[in-house]
Amino acid sequence: MKHTEFFNYRKLTEDELKSFNENGFLVIKGILTAEGVDKMQSESMAAWGREKESFDPGKSWLQNSLLVNIHHQSPTVRDYYFEGPLVDIASQLIGPNIKGATSQLTFKMRGNTKPFGWHQDNGYGELDPYNALTTLTALDNTDRGNGCLWLIPGSHKQGQIKVHQDAEQKQTQSEIIVDADDSLAVAMEMQAGDALIFNCWMLHKSDGNYSSDRDRRILFLRYADADAVEVYNDQKPRLGRLVKGTTRFDEVREFEGDI
Repeated sequence: MKHTEFFNYRKLTEDELKSFNENGFLVIKGILTAEGVDKMQSESMAAWGREKESFDPGKSWLQNSLLVNIHHQSPTVRDYYFEGPLVDIASQLIGPNIKGATSQLTFKMRGNTKPFGWHQDNGYGELDPYNALTTLTALDNTDRGNGCLWLIPGSHKQGQIKVHQDAEQKQTQSEIIVDADDSLAVAMEMQAGDALIFNCWMLHKSDGNYSSDRDRRILFLRYADADAVEVYNDQKPRLGRLVKGTTRFDEVREFEGDI
């Protein structure tokens, strides 16, 4: 069921498609309405409050900044993830067969001054084919002061960067940091309700939130080809709800984890 009071549906133009292929990212203005921002903020913060506390410098970045499977706790996020405007946009960029691959809150609350270094999202969950998309929907106005994202336009063209992690690093879910030229970085400042979409190979980072009175709350949704497999997991299909088209994998077609 489409929620036109919360979401603005649209398709990418030819110029936007060309820009994405060249630069590896797009910013979609106002993909959430004002009512949608308020609703998603309210539901997301209720979920966050049930599981998280205020920023604690003694905790890991995972404990301080991430809440996974937010669509299980927020009906508005669930509708946005599975039936919202990002699904059709993903089909334009990936192809006709799409599944949801990740849903989480990625928050830098006031006081969380920890930076997050240069990385590729496909470095944390390598999927094949290599056309998965990261989408970041801003629930706050985000700028340099409260820890906005930075990326390097065109950096997706270098492909997958292999980073070695030993067993202990993998077990502790340590950060996967790669070298990059900071002078090429562009700040992705957004208004609440905007969405940033980028290629799985895009190099990006974020600085700390140095604002004393502003949070930086973002909804992270990842979409992939419906037949995408996990390279790091013996080529097993990535499980996730089929949101558009078909798949060759029974496991994905019959997946009930998100139903």
